[in-house]
Amino acid sequence: MTHVGQQSTETLQALDNAHYLHPFSDSKTLREKGARMIVRAQGVYIWDSEGNRILDGMAGLWCTNIGYGEQRLADAAYQQMLELPYYNSFFQCAHPPVVELAKEIADLAPDHMNQVFFTGSGSESNDTVLRMVRHYWTVKGQPEKFTIIGRHNGYHGSTVAGASLGGMKAMHQQGGLPIPGIHHIPQPYWFGEGGDLSPEEFGTQAAQELEKAILELGEDKVAAFIAEPFQGAGGVVIPPSTYWPEINRILAKYDILMIADEVICGFGRTGEWFGSQHFGIKPDFMPIAKGMTSGYIPMGGVIVSDRVAHTFEEKGGEFNHGYTYSGHPVAAAVALENLHVMKEKHLVQYVKEDIGPYLQTKWQTLADHPLVGEARGLGLVAAIELVKDKATRARFDESVGIGGICRDKSVENGLVMRACGDTMIISPPLVISHSEVDELVEKARLALDLTFEQLQALGAV
Repeated sequence: MTHVGQQSTETLQALDNAHYLHPFSDSKTLREKGARMIVRAQGVYIWDSEGNRILDGMAGLWCTNIGYGEQRLADAAYQQMLELPYYNSFFQCAHPPVVELAKEIADLAPDHMNQVFFTGSGSESNDTVLRMVRHYWTVKGQPEKFTIIGRHNGYHGSTVAGASLGGMKAMHQQGGLPIPGIHHIPQPYWFGEGGDLSPEEFGTQAAQELEKAILELGEDKVAAFIAEPFQGAGGVVIPPSTYWPEINRILAKYDILMIADEVICGFGRTGEWFGSQHFGIKPDFMPIAKGMTSGYIPMGGVIVSDRVAHTFEEKGGEFNHGYTYSGHPVAAAVALENLHVMKEKHLVQYVKEDIGPYLQTKWQTLADHPLVGEARGLGLVAAIELVKDKATRARFDESVGIGGICRDKSVENGLVMRACGDTMIISPPLVISHSEVDELVEKARLALDLTFEQLQALGAV
């Protein structure tokens, strides 16, 4: 029997077209073009079926923090499969990998957060958070505290609850979303929406939109506020320095629960174990996933504050929620080994003190490009804003599709760089080296140059 990885690109694409429905894809366009077949990976690189080596500037989907090909994670999965390949956490059962992982995560989390509920993904984590928030207020005798406030352009997954909590208009247009009890406020996106205000002025103003919403909806009706410490899929929107302190003040004033979505930010991306620690956020819930296993196996979770967990224990009775694969033993064993590898290699410290500052310095060299209106970043995440006019921040007409052009030029020349509209973003593995950062920035500039040339040919510049 021929191994699937040995089949030709054309054969694999034919199978793909005939049988595989892709996530977040236009099936007609994809089938006309043919999917790029990724067949292997090592370190910060992936290879396609044509033999092209590509630097993975997005760490898969923000997740392969320790890079590809870590033998220890494969060994952990194998050993756990031999010993206990599966058992559930229902019916008052547990197993060693899941309780050890819960303890490890609690040790890394803020001091007031010591319990973890496990899921299969970040989307499931945010579905769980919605259930937990409403259950919390119900058992406290305040079931009317039901509404959760999110942000326009925020991303919290693609399940019904996750997509509703997020503020992506394109997602809301499909399936009658958001569900009832969700309200959205403006995002803290200074470059795109700050106008003539300074970043500091805009940060305070954006935060105060939360207080306006609480007063409009009724303090006794608002259960929680959900936000990513920095917005990931929304275009690496990093809030001004004034934003989170004002949010903290408002939440404390009105006794509103804080959900800090750490699915992207967590596990070292910002140079701290969690983005909340970098920005000084005080969460009641932290949805997690992605970097917890470095993407080697699916797993998510919710880290829960002591005040919430103790309320559940004392007043909540049975919490009627869970998943077949909550705390899956193989996933837990892989996650635990992943965290051990990260600690032994001092990867979070490496991001904070070495490779993070190095990437940000190199990334800023792209700011002089005629297409770049802003280059920004934090730790091992960064963005560039593609503009028609640098002085006014004016964008290209949407019909130009500049983000898609730049993304394609990037991949064609050996770099995965993602387009969020007219914003190009990167989020490479935490193990990336100085020379690999140099290569990444060099290829990003080449993609910009080639994009500019195509725009000239189209008469768009």
